[in-house]
Amino acid sequence: MVERDALPAPERGLVLTHFLTVRDVARSRAFYADVFGGEVVLEENPAIVKVANTWIIMNPGGGPTPDKPDVTLSPPEPGDPVSAFMNVRVADIAAFHAEATAQGARFLTDPIDRKAEIRCYMRDPDGHLIEIGQATGMLHGRYADPPAADTR
Repeated sequence: MVERDALPAPERGLVLTHFLTVRDVARSRAFYADVFGGEVVLEENPAIVKVANTWIIMNPGGGPTPDKPDVTLSPPEPGDPVSAFMNVRVADIAAFHAEATAQGARFLTDPIDRKAEIRCYMRDPDGHLIEIGQATGMLHGRYADPPAADTR
């Protein structure tokens, strides 16, 4: 039996979790437990991994259900546009990058200093985008430059 405080089930108020539609629950569960040092709370149906102060919930995709009648869940396909991503803040991005790489994580680039923060991106086994960032300049009032103007 899983203890209540290990589950994303508040006694009052709310808790925010992140749900991922995955192709292989065991592979994704291991990725989040290993790369992020998460605690596996439930193995399946759904898989739940507690990571720091949040929970990542994973299940395979599927068609509509009575409570989401027009919604089909599926993991991203290569080349799909990204409309949302997980944002993970770390105290030491160099250490996290080295440890995650040793665990098999693949990053799009090495960490890049963006003035307000140092950040890089990685993908999980299903292709979900994850930003890894460390606040630097923003702690001292230096923020990123605004995006370039759209010239269309």
